[in-house]
Amino acid sequence: MAIEKALYELPQGLEAASAAMEPIEIEIENPESVNIGIDGLEIEITPKEETAEDFDANLAEYLDDRELAQICGDLLGDVESDVSSRKEWMQTYTDGIELLGMKLEERSEPWEGACGVYHPLLSEALVKFQAETVMETLPAAGPVKTVIIGKETAEKTAAADRVQKDMNYQITEEMPELRPEHERMCFFSQWRA
Repeated sequence: MAIEKALYELPQGLEAASAAMEPIEIEIENPESVNIGIDGLEIEITPKEETAEDFDANLAEYLDDRELAQICGDLLGDVESDVSSRKEWMQTYTDGIELLGMKLEERSEPWEGACGVYHPLLSEALVKFQAETVMETLPAAGPVKTVIIGKETAEKTAAADRVQKDMNYQITEEMPELRPEHERMCFFSQWRA
């Protein structure tokens, strides 16, 4: 299949229209305003100076009540759907806290002030699993290890070392939230298992 016309060629008929158009004159006399002349019509555009107050202004003060009510309704609906979608997870979380014996409660059965201690076996197993998993997945030498697949050359070895050092730096230094989130995930993931 041959290409007959250039990709960047104007469509037919536009050459005549573009030749008939007069150029637009733009004068910049003052850096704060711009004068545009189109067919004898002079327009001066002066941009409004923005201040820190304008940038940080409360947008709710500029919206009418109908728009605010619409935004409020949308936001409350989204929050409600988020809460309802997490309902099963929250029930599992609550049940897990109760089974682990970490729930503080005032007891009146079998008598007032009775101790509500649970056996710590389940908590102990969870903490042990979490500690061992975190030690294996986030070792002190760094979690990222590189492996060269295929023929090992000096260039590949140097590239693998750079990638390993960079990734370990990113994970251990630039992502301080990773370790606590990973530990929390290891602890709470076992409830569903």
